[in-house]
Amino acid sequence: MEPEGDNRLLQDVLTRADNETCADCGNPEPDWASLTLGVFVCQACSLLHRSIPHISRVKSVQDTWDASDVELMAAMGNNVAKAKYEQKVPAFYYRPKHTDCKLLREQWIRAKYERNEFEFIEKQEPYSAGYREGFLWKRGRDNGQFLSRKFILSEREGALKYFNKHDARDPKAVMKIETLNATFQPAKIGNPCGLQITYLKDNSTRNIFVYHSDAKEMVDWFNAIRAARFHYLQVAYPGASDEELVPKLTRNFMREGFMEKTGPKHTEGFKKRWFTMDDRRLMYFKDPTPTPAAKYSSAVRRTVTPSCLACHRPFKVTTGTMASPSSRLTGSSCLPARLRLSNETGSRPFRGSSIAR
Repeated sequence: MEPEGDNRLLQDVLTRADNETCADCGNPEPDWASLTLGVFVCQACSLLHRSIPHISRVKSVQDTWDASDVELMAAMGNNVAKAKYEQKVPAFYYRPKHTDCKLLREQWIRAKYERNEFEFIEKQEPYSAGYREGFLWKRGRDNGQFLSRKFILSEREGALKYFNKHDARDPKAVMKIETLNATFQPAKIGNPCGLQITYLKDNSTRNIFVYHSDAKEMVDWFNAIRAARFHYLQVAYPGASDEELVPKLTRNFMREGFMEKTGPKHTEGFKKRWFTMDDRRLMYFKDPTPTPAAKYSSAVRRTVTPSCLACHRPFKVTTGTMASPSSRLTGSSCLPARLRLSNETGSRPFRGSSIAR
């Protein structure tokens, strides 16, 4: 077959339904392919494939292709490859999207194609065993300096703990799995492996910031937290399906940044505050400085519950991360566009200032 005919066949393969999105991140219209794995990927993921040249060799779909390579892509394709490389992905394991940080996308690609973690269940032990122990660099609350701290995650105890000294018997903090959240924040923390862990203490939201020099180690901690949360929610809500529980495991911030707000009395002037919003809550912190990250460790000052745009009823949320079973899906199809800022003294106005996604 002539080269032009080969390229036309390649374009036909590319337009198959299973090949219309990136095999790794779901980005639409992938324009690169792995000749060795038989998958179509986006340009961003193709750069990550280049980091494992012994596993994957990539080529643009706009280049001239050999007939043998086109035949491989026609025989494989994204669905066939996923059936092999993603056959045993745990429900709790985070599948990155194209909007996620590079660390998550790269480790997802390496886990699939280089380490074959989802073909052999025994390779998932680091994050699925229900217990994990190790050392992470944690940012200090007062001076912002990162120090090595021992962390223990135990499903049996229902908590993530860390210790200020390596030989300490009592933990510095006990973070209940029930209220635990984790999200990668490399820019905020100043490290590509930076993870922000959020939890409740005395009904206030607290944050700690950690990282590990080994990217796989940090992603394993992240997925271990998700696994612990998943198993906790399975017990707490036995009637819920995996599809209902998985979105509750961890939450990324939809928006965060500065806004200025008044105090409890309308006579008070506007003060700069750092706001964060996920899909269920708007929170602000008293300390006006978002960096260094140690400033985030102060307790949240107020939590605002979004209400439904259609019926104006507030979403029902407990102090944890999941609503009660009877109201678990309340407002799930509504738009949380109306935000009521009110307390015992009445509504408090606020105005935006460089809110960032």
